[in-house]
Amino acid sequence: MLVTLQWILKKAEEQNIAIGAFNTPNLESLQAIICAAEELQLPVIIQFAQCHESWIPLSVIGPMMIEAARKAAVPVCVHLDHGETLEYVQQALDLGFTGVMYDASTLPYEVNVANTKKVVEMAAMKGAGVEAELGSMGRRESGNGDHSGAEDETKIYTDALQAKEFVRDTGVDALACSFGTTHGIYLTEPRLDFSVVSNVRSLTGNLPVVMHGGSGVSKEDFHTAVRSGVRKINYFTYMDKSGGTAAEEYLKGLQKNEPRFFSEVLAAAREAMKENVKGAMRTFALMD
Repeated sequence: MLVTLQWILKKAEEQNIAIGAFNTPNLESLQAIICAAEELQLPVIIQFAQCHESWIPLSVIGPMMIEAARKAAVPVCVHLDHGETLEYVQQALDLGFTGVMYDASTLPYEVNVANTKKVVEMAAMKGAGVEAELGSMGRRESGNGDHSGAEDETKIYTDALQAKEFVRDTGVDALACSFGTTHGIYLTEPRLDFSVVSNVRSLTGNLPVVMHGGSGVSKEDFHTAVRSGVRKINYFTYMDKSGGTAAEEYLKGLQKNEPRFFSEVLAAAREAMKENVKGAMRTFALMD
């Protein structure tokens, strides 16, 4: 069942849980995520990030995502992740995406506000919801295979007072906040400041907060984040890694002269990603 970002975040707020948001830059990840959500009977957000355009075009994977959402036995929001230009955001909206994230966090604050307001107007024409970002998680998620999550000096923690003004001036439905997470694989234990989340929530009328850089965070920290007011958690790197590991293990398990079939490798990766996603979804919903 295809639903909007607003609808799915409202359900998360009512249940005091976070909805998992998983990137689908290929058919196997899309199938794995939908199957995981249906097996757990939980709503889910499937996403495509602009930086993954080199892996598969939005024009190709987008319609597949929307069709999968419509046929799913659970509520599914189809969301653009880290849209970097107004033109790309419009492309996603025209395809039928029910949520979009416009990421101008690296631009001057005034430009971020002005452009995000335009995106809110664009999305309203389609009935879609809007997520924006304030602050910086440091290096962005990459579409070139770089999954490094090393600490850098470009992180800017979200200022709650500025967030209040930003939300008031833009009218966004959700705000991605920087409170210590990083895109990619963590090389050191993250130092998370949950007061950022609670302060943003208290000053914005409990606006849903989005957590980026979710892979590698401990279960306890996820639970604390959700209880602090995080309602959407982006998760991709460790899901993707689980598929790669499963593919490697499958190939290692074959005898020397056994044929290597690409379809069997994909099947092994898909099953591993499904189980990894189920574990993440259970944690985000405070089921374990």
